[in-house]
Amino acid sequence: MSQKIKGLLLDIDGTLIDSNDAHAKAWQEALAEFDIHVKYEDVREKIGMGGDNLLPLVAQLHKEEGLGKKVDKRRVEIFKQDYLPHLQPFPYAQQLIELLHKAGLKIIAASSASKEDLGALLKKSGVEKYVDGATSSDDAERSKPAPDIIEAALQKGDLRPSMTLMVGDTPYDIAAAEKAGVQTIAFTCGGWKEKDLQGAVAVLSGPEELFTKLKQIPIEEIPEKLHAMARSAL
Repeated sequence: MSQKIKGLLLDIDGTLIDSNDAHAKAWQEALAEFDIHVKYEDVREKIGMGGDNLLPLVAQLHKEEGLGKKVDKRRVEIFKQDYLPHLQPFPYAQQLIELLHKAGLKIIAASSASKEDLGALLKKSGVEKYVDGATSSDDAERSKPAPDIIEAALQKGDLRPSMTLMVGDTPYDIAAAEKAGVQTIAFTCGGWKEKDLQGAVAVLSGPEELFTKLKQIPIEEIPEKLHAMARSAL
């Protein structure tokens, strides 16, 4: 009997919705309000991590303590007010997840975003109704590149790592998934180059390219095709 992928762990920022630049700007602006000035590039390259990892690296602050807690709170406010209303999903993001849902895959969002941010991003990306569950930085002690969020998503979906794929856009997605025994399909639409996404079983331009590839396959064969991708570095 052919083996099939049963579940999909889904990053949202930079994978389905064009939000990575916005997150970086919100962090930079929030830090500046507390007279902490960091280069945009230094923040941007760390988007995909949660604030628990990002803040110590760019500003030597801790997200849950003192000034770090204030910066994180202000970052949330700036992002929601100034950036979230203007974000757009990548082309064919909704169609891709709808197709995977129709193919019978269990879809679990697995994001380093906070629970509050993730809920809003799922709505903006148009995939909320196709997602069977979600794990965020609130569900894990450590965010990506630690495997905690991936492991929590596997547990929530009652999924085996070998029968599951991660779809993400950063090296942190790949590292977190690998530590949990899950293979990753990576997209470059989040701003990372193909050379930065080593370890993924496939590197594609974004949702549209994967949708185009899968749309050519009978829908009942999609889980088998994904399993084949997970077992060969395409």
